[in-house]
Amino acid sequence: MKKGTGLVHIYYGDGKGKTTTGMGLCIRAAGFGYKVLIYQFMKNNKTSERNVLEKVENITLVDGLESEKFSFQLTADEKQERKKFYAGQFKMVTEMAVREHYQVLFLDETIYTISAGLLDEDLVLDFLKEKPEDLEVILTGNTPDARLIEAADYVSEIKKIKHPYSQGQPARNGIEK
Repeated sequence: MKKGTGLVHIYYGDGKGKTTTGMGLCIRAAGFGYKVLIYQFMKNNKTSERNVLEKVENITLVDGLESEKFSFQLTADEKQERKKFYAGQFKMVTEMAVREHYQVLFLDETIYTISAGLLDEDLVLDFLKEKPEDLEVILTGNTPDARLIEAADYVSEIKKIKHPYSQGQPARNGIEK
């Protein structure tokens, strides 16, 4: 475990609630007076949580792309464009977190973006090694490898036991999206 006040959280798995957990921690931190910075990889700027969080004092959301696709829907050219875009976004957001002295940085779907081959894991690991001691970092996604797990202080797996999507129920506004 690292010394200092800012630790690294990973919420991962195939179950619903990873983003919700991260957002809940962000709200708690903002309520305490911490400055919170949020970036969502592979999600457009229209997620329902943004409607509320954009109004919360101490929370800053960084926009991503207006239109997103699942990684399996991307062409080879789109994957290359996304990889460059996400590397730039990661660098911009992490530099902003450090420069503007945020206490919490939530990088939603980072692990999924890495496993889809759209973000270099070494970029993330290098940042985690060099981050300010007082910066809390939250990462979410599906399957972190051993190096990410080793770099984290909290690791929680959210496991799907049952989900309506498996029976054909599409994601619902305000609940899953």
